[in-house]
Amino acid sequence: MFKNIRYDIKNIMKNDPAARSALEVLLLYPSIHVMIFYRIAHALYKRKLFFLGRLISQLARFLTGIEIHPGAKIGKGLFIDHGMGVVIGETTEIGDNVIIYHGVTLGGTGKDKGKRHPTVGDNVIIGAGAKILGPIKIGNSAKIGANTVVLTDVPANATAVGIPARILLKRPASIIEIKDYQGKKRTIFNEMVI
Repeated sequence: MFKNIRYDIKNIMKNDPAARSALEVLLLYPSIHVMIFYRIAHALYKRKLFFLGRLISQLARFLTGIEIHPGAKIGKGLFIDHGMGVVIGETTEIGDNVIIYHGVTLGGTGKDKGKRHPTVGDNVIIGAGAKILGPIKIGNSAKIGANTVVLTDVPANATAVGIPARILLKRPASIIEIKDYQGKKRTIFNEMVI
C-alpha cells in the first residue's frame, strides 16, 4: 500500500503544476486521501466484508466529496484533480496513470446486473463534468472532453467531445498547401479527422 501511495504522489507531482511538495500532496490532496480509503475498503470488499467496505467508502465520500464504490478496480497512479463530485461505480475498471477532473461520473445506465460500468484504459484523461455511462470501453491514452456524455466505446488515442460524444481520431499529420488572404502560399499541418 505504501508503495502505491508513493507512486500516486509522484504521479500527482508530475501532472499538477500547483503541487509544490510531496508532503503538501500527502496532507492536502483529496485524491490521495480517497485512494487510501479506497484501498482499505477494496481489500475488505474482496474479503466479502461488504458492509465494512461500504462504510469506509462512505466515510471517504463524506471527507473528500469523492465517491468510489469499494468493488471498483483501480490501477496505480490515479489522479483525481480537485475531486468534488466524482462518482465511480461498482463494476468500473480503471487502468494506470488516469487523470479525472471534478464532477466526473463513471456510472451505469439503469438497474442492469453484472458488468454495468465503464472500463477505462491506461493514461486516459477525463475532463470536468464528463459522464461515461454503461459497460463501455475507453481505450488507452484517450481523452474525454469536459461535460462530454459518452455512451459508446472510445478507441485508443482518440478524443471524445460533445453530447452525445463524437469521436475525433488522430492520424499522421498531412501537409496541406493553401493560399492566405493575400494570395501567398502557406503550408499547414492537418492532424485531426472527424
